[in-house]
Amino acid sequence: MRIEREQIQDNDKKNIAHHQEDFDFISNRLTKNGHNVDAIVTKLSNFQVAVPSWALGAGGTRFARFSYKGEPANLEQKIEDVGVLHALTQTAGAVSLHIPWDVPEDYTAIKELANSLHIKFDAVNSNTFQDQIGNKESYKYGSLGHINKDVRDQAIAHNMEVAKIGERLGSKSLTVWLADGTSFPGQNNFQDALANTEDSLKKIYNNLALDWKLLIEYKPYEPNFYSTIIQDWGTSLMLANSCGERATTLVDLGHHLPNTNIEQIVATLMWKGKLGGFHFNDSKYGDDDLTVGSIKPYALFLIFNELVYGMENNPKNPELSWMIDASHNLKDPLEDLIQSLDAIQEAYAKALLIDQKVLKEAQKINDVTTCQEILQNAYRTDVRPLVAEARLQVGGALDPLQVYRKLGIRKNLINERGSDSKASGL
Repeated sequence: MRIEREQIQDNDKKNIAHHQEDFDFISNRLTKNGHNVDAIVTKLSNFQVAVPSWALGAGGTRFARFSYKGEPANLEQKIEDVGVLHALTQTAGAVSLHIPWDVPEDYTAIKELANSLHIKFDAVNSNTFQDQIGNKESYKYGSLGHINKDVRDQAIAHNMEVAKIGERLGSKSLTVWLADGTSFPGQNNFQDALANTEDSLKKIYNNLALDWKLLIEYKPYEPNFYSTIIQDWGTSLMLANSCGERATTLVDLGHHLPNTNIEQIVATLMWKGKLGGFHFNDSKYGDDDLTVGSIKPYALFLIFNELVYGMENNPKNPELSWMIDASHNLKDPLEDLIQSLDAIQEAYAKALLIDQKVLKEAQKINDVTTCQEILQNAYRTDVRPLVAEARLQVGGALDPLQVYRKLGIRKNLINERGSDSKASGL
């Protein structure tokens, strides 16, 4: 299914006047306060987030998976769904593939389809947390950090093959997340496991094209609950440094213990030029993979404050890969992704309203009250008209979720694909 710009414009007609009134009000107010509204809107219009191919179908829990029907059953349909999201939001201009779930059968056709929908291929993701059909060795007890060299070699070869697939599609980065770890004390030697992982990552890194990044993800627990080899940002950074300049850390918002100061981690990594990518989601307890901004929107705003500062003041940090990583257990996956994209844009817009120079001056004289007021004044600003204007100027919908429902997109997808169509992946 494709959405034409005329369909969006027809649905927006009755809301244009109301939007213009809201936008003029906030624009005039911000301009009086010294903000360049046009520059903010342009930055919002240019901001693109990659949609993960694995999130276009229903997710699941340890106990059950409930399909939302009309799910994309193949890579072509997944890209078409990203095309729907991008047409509505003009923010989802990339897709992040997970291999071997998303290996193209016809690379030329896949690239032509993506190009026709203005979709690029962002980071490709390897999978050594599951045994794959045809694998000689099992990943039950680990992969890149496994005690058995044959298992490590198989996992290395898989990552290199994933990178080759990405090269053929125009991707420029490989994301490695490991489930490697232990569930019981004494199960592994910590130092040996870490040494094996470092050696494996170096081999992968040394075989990547020179214009590629290696994104090393971390997670404190799950599926192993006693130890995880790459359990935190410090371990990821250490491994990235051991690999080389193009190896960086990937931050997933759900991959932290409760109350972790993620914004400080972001600031530290950008200062060192080692923040390579970002996985957006939200959580209450752990890696809940909930809709972005649904639980801790202020924390998301504070993270974006550090991201905006870092993008302006840390030129050695590479261009960031922005991705969503969520699991849709209850909602229509496309509706959930629309909400996430909107929340990301709102947090970014609010962070752009912070006057970093004024904040610096308040910090220099330890005026804690003013520092708090600067941040909270930006956070309390209703930036939705700015986000809507950014979409409108590049052909998106004023209210993507409303248009999605009014056009009956999920119903149409069910009619096209059937009720039993199931997305590949978890």
